[in-house]
Amino acid sequence: MPSLIDLMLEGRAVEQHRPWPRAVVDAAVWNFAARELAHGRWSLLGLWGEPTAVHMAIIDGQTAEIAVVSLDCPDRIYPSVGLHHPPALRLERSIRDLYGLSAEGLPDTRPWLDHDQWGVRFPLGGRIDAPPGAAPYRFLTAEGHGMHQIAVGPVHAGIIEPGHFRFTASGETVVRLEQRLGYTHKGIEGLMTGASLERAAKLAGRVSGDSTVAYAYAFSRAAEAALQLVVPDRAVWLRALLAELERLANHLGDIGAICNDASFSLMQAHCSVLRESVLRASHSAFGHRLLRDVIVPGGVARDISEEGAEAIQAALDNIRLRFPALIELYDNTASLQDRTVDTGVLTSALARQYAAGGTVGRASGRSFDARRSLAYPPYDSLRFEIPVLTEGDVNARVWIRVREVEQSLALIDQILSRLPPGPLGTHAAHRREPREGMAIVEGFRGDVLVWLRVHDGLIERCHLRDPSWFQWPLLEAVIENNIVADFPLCNKSFNCSYSGQDL
Repeated sequence: MPSLIDLMLEGRAVEQHRPWPRAVVDAAVWNFAARELAHGRWSLLGLWGEPTAVHMAIIDGQTAEIAVVSLDCPDRIYPSVGLHHPPALRLERSIRDLYGLSAEGLPDTRPWLDHDQWGVRFPLGGRIDAPPGAAPYRFLTAEGHGMHQIAVGPVHAGIIEPGHFRFTASGETVVRLEQRLGYTHKGIEGLMTGASLERAAKLAGRVSGDSTVAYAYAFSRAAEAALQLVVPDRAVWLRALLAELERLANHLGDIGAICNDASFSLMQAHCSVLRESVLRASHSAFGHRLLRDVIVPGGVARDISEEGAEAIQAALDNIRLRFPALIELYDNTASLQDRTVDTGVLTSALARQYAAGGTVGRASGRSFDARRSLAYPPYDSLRFEIPVLTEGDVNARVWIRVREVEQSLALIDQILSRLPPGPLGTHAAHRREPREGMAIVEGFRGDVLVWLRVHDGLIERCHLRDPSWFQWPLLEAVIENNIVADFPLCNKSFNCSYSGQDL
C-alpha cells in the first residue's frame, strides 16, 4: 500500500509549503485519498477551500506522517470526500457556503454556515447578491409510531453560545438528534485576508475565547514555519506555560460544570473557585485572565516576573491541596455516578473514524495528543503521560479531565523550574514571494490546526480548524437511546465550541 509520501509523488510539490509537504494532485489521486480515509488507514485533519481550489490535510496514525493534498477546481466542482468519509460532510457544506465550490456526490447539500441572512451567496468566492430570505432549514425526519420532536435553542436559558438542537424522541428516549449551528459566524476567514501578521494573530486568538492561547499558538507556529523563523528558547517554554495554564483552567471548569448538569452543584462551586485561582494567577503573571495576545509570531509579547511565577505556584499549591478531596467526593457520590456511568457512550470505532481529539477521543481509546504524537518543543523534553480510557461514557470523559489536570500541574512545575533565560522574540523577515505554513497545537479540546499563506507580509489565505468540527457530529451519535434529560450532561462532557466551528 502506498504511503502518504508516495501519494505526494503523484502530484506537483509546492516547494514553499512547510513543515509538511503539500502537493497539487488530480481527481484520481484525490479520490484515492478519500477512499483511504474511509478505510481507516489515514485520518482527516482538515478540509478547506479557496475560490478555485480545495485542500485536504491527512495524517497517517501509525507513522504520524502528515501531508496536504490540493485539487484545482476551475469549474468550481470537486469529488466529494464526504461521500466516502462522513467526517468531511460539514466541512464540504461550509466550503460551498463560503466559496461556492460544489462537492460532486455530497450526500447532504444543505447549507451549514449560511443561514440565508448575509445578503450574498459565496462571500469569499463568486459573491452573488442574494437578499436575506426566510427559507426554512430542512431537518431530517425519523418515522415511527408515537414519535415527537423537541426544539431546543438557539437561545438558551444560560449565558452560553447559540445553537439549535432538534430532538426526535419516542417518549423520553432520543431517537435522533440533529444540530443546527453557525449562529456565531464571524467571517474570520474573510477578515484574515489581507491582514498583517500582527492583526491576524489577534484575530486567531479570538476565534474561540476559551482557547485564545491554543489558536494564537497554532497561528504563530504556522507563520513561523512559512517564514522560517526561529523562536528563542525562553519564548518556546513560556508558550507551553501559557498553554498548560489555559488547559488547567478549562478542565477545572468543565469538571464542575458536568457535575452541575447532574444536579451536583457543590462540585461546580468548588471547581469554580479553583478555576478562578488559575485565572487570577494568569492575570498576575501575564496581564490577562485568558492570556490573550501574549503569543505572537516570532515569540511572546510579555515575560513572566518573579511575582508572577509565585502567583502561579501559589495557585498550583492550592489546587493540589483541595482537588484530591473533590475527586474523592465525585467518586463516592452514588447519585452522581448513576448519572455519568454508561451515559453517552462514544464507541472507539467512531472516535477513530472522526479522529476525535482531546478528552472526547482519549476517553474512547484514541490516544492522539499533538504534544506527544507530533512532539513539538518544549514538550519533546518534558515528562508527562497521556491518559487514555476505553469506556467512552460521561464518566470516562470526567476522569480524563481529572488526569489531565494532574499532568498539567506537573508540566507547569517542570516549565517554571527549567525556564531558560534569553530574549522573547524574533522579528519576522519580510519576504515578497508567497510562503505557506501549517501547524497543529494541542488545545484543551484537542488538536487545533492552522494553515496559512503569507504574501508580501500580508495574509493571503488562512484556515483555522477547531477540534469541535469532528466532535459535534459525535455528540449526535452518543445521545441516541439516552433520555432527553441526559442531553445537557452529554453536551457538557463534550463541551464543543460553537464559535470555533462557526468560523
